[in-house]
Amino acid sequence: MSVIKVLLVDDEFLALNLLENYVEQIPGLEIMDKVKCPLAAIDILNQGKTDLLFLDIQMPTLSGINLLKTLKNKPVTIFTTAYSEHAVEAFGLDAVDYLLKPFSFERFLQAVNKAKEQLKKYHLEVSHIGKNTVNANEGFLSIKADSKLIKVLHRDIMFVEGLKEYVRIITAEEGFVTLMSLKELEDILPQDKFMRCHKSYIVNVTKVKSVEGNLLHLGNRKVTVSRDKKSEIVQRIFG
Repeated sequence: MSVIKVLLVDDEFLALNLLENYVEQIPGLEIMDKVKCPLAAIDILNQGKTDLLFLDIQMPTLSGINLLKTLKNKPVTIFTTAYSEHAVEAFGLDAVDYLLKPFSFERFLQAVNKAKEQLKKYHLEVSHIGKNTVNANEGFLSIKADSKLIKVLHRDIMFVEGLKEYVRIITAEEGFVTLMSLKELEDILPQDKFMRCHKSYIVNVTKVKSVEGNLLHLGNRKVTVSRDKKSEIVQRIFG
């Protein structure tokens, strides 16, 4: 498995430093960011690049419990807190572990190993889903998002945004972040309906209502089209 990208969230400076020290001792873990503000954490998490989240519970503005509830696509999460009374609710949100402060490095490592097993299982499931998706061309994708298997109809997809090793699939109603490269998805989607319009986007050409400059208008959403793709996509849409 590739490097596990870690986000640390705790409103206490000393707690963040301890987490950072522990993470740096474990090969294969990489701290992508550490923040004290839960609202800043939401912005980072919504980018869909976090594999493992260490999350404090008692924080001003927004508790860790409520923060996790706001996320559609939750990363593997380990709660860190000085209070034991939140454990039931935390595990109800599918947290892999619940670390009571103060905790030792050995206890921390035990939690990380649980998280690694969960991530390994997730990657195997996604790999399996990918194989099924390639073989199944009956008008839908099967993806893993937010710990669920989700069926997404081709006709419902407006566009897809690439996020390095992840993609964000946008429909009229919602969006899903799943582990797959944009190139992999481009090879799967039917070419008569979908086109790579930019290095970061695939668009459903049947959803494009108008073209203005370097922007494609899809209802209330806009997608960038690269200069070298514009004439081709205009021809595809308007003939």
